[in-house]
Amino acid sequence: MDTDLALVLGLALAVLSIPSILSAFADSRSPRVSIVSVVIAGGLVLYALLTHPEGYRLNDIPDVIVNVMARYKFW
Repeated sequence: MDTDLALVLGLALAVLSIPSILSAFADSRSPRVSIVSVVIAGGLVLYALLTHPEGYRLNDIPDVIVNVMARYKFW
């Protein structure tokens, strides 16, 4: 898997799991599935950070997201 794609998928999964976590806490339920998705997202981001040759800076993340979206034609 491409490290840019792994980073974007990990960040997207992390952002999408936040409402699920908040909903579980609001309903007094255990956020099991949400925690699993956060762990998977963290694994994807960690994989991308450790295997990318130059590493990522915070300023690079918007460019990476746009490049991945353009490469796979998400818009």
